[in-house]
Amino acid sequence: MFVGEAPGFHEDKQGVPFVGAAGQLLTRLLGEIGIAREDVYINNVLMCRPPGNRDPHPDEIEHCREYLFRQLELVQPRVVCTLGNFATKLLRGDPTGITRLHGREEVRVIGPRAVRLYPLFHPAAALYTPANVEVLRRDFERLPVLLALPEPEQPPTPEPMPDAIPAEPVAERPVEPGAVPADVPVEQLGLF
Repeated sequence: MFVGEAPGFHEDKQGVPFVGAAGQLLTRLLGEIGIAREDVYINNVLMCRPPGNRDPHPDEIEHCREYLFRQLELVQPRVVCTLGNFATKLLRGDPTGITRLHGREEVRVIGPRAVRLYPLFHPAAALYTPANVEVLRRDFERLPVLLALPEPEQPPTPEPMPDAIPAEPVAERPVEPGAVPADVPVEQLGLF
């Protein structure tokens, strides 16, 4: 699974992640290591393009986080490649930047699943800084090795919650005229 930042102009128009120039570079790098784009799952931290293509705001990341975690749970990847700072910081739960982390895998529990997290420079950064293309290429060359490793040990599955325990019946007690007993639900008072 590859996780980027947010849809760009072309992605927003087509509703598919990584279809612009950065996506073309991603597809080329995958092909160089013998992996077809169709064999990987690609998504983003944000589901919608931020106005003016600005950086995602913390509240936007928070709104989309559970959706991303649910995708991780459903896809069940063994390796998750974070593309750039936003994805790396979110999935690591740490502010360390991509420059210090790229190309160094680690096992992390994300939501209910343990994965091998592998931070990479975002392909768009390589488009702006051509020297980063070679850095990305070297980091991509490690992917087949990571995919050949055994799946990380999964955390124990939490026990299911017991069914709700029925409430004890409330004993009937006499009520003075005009008084409302404290144990009468508000709905029964006819106020709502």
